[in-house]
Amino acid sequence: MQVDILTPDATLFSGEAKIVTLPGVNGSFQIMNMHAPLISALTFGNVIVDNGSEKHEFPVKGGIVEVLDNKIVILA
Repeated sequence: MQVDILTPDATLFSGEAKIVTLPGVNGSFQIMNMHAPLISALTFGNVIVDNGSEKHEFPVKGGIVEVLDNKIVILA
């Protein structure tokens, strides 16, 4: 699935992933391939993007995630 992590200043990540772990306001959660549509608030923590061969970790101070049509957009 396509993952884009955007901040007001830059694009932190744009690429493919198998699993994305996010710091939700009610606890961390994961998004996998073909996840149902979702919009959720994020809190302080790390976004972990796992493409199967390597993991990328991005610290965030909060934000919003949208999942739609196998694409994840994270506004941090």
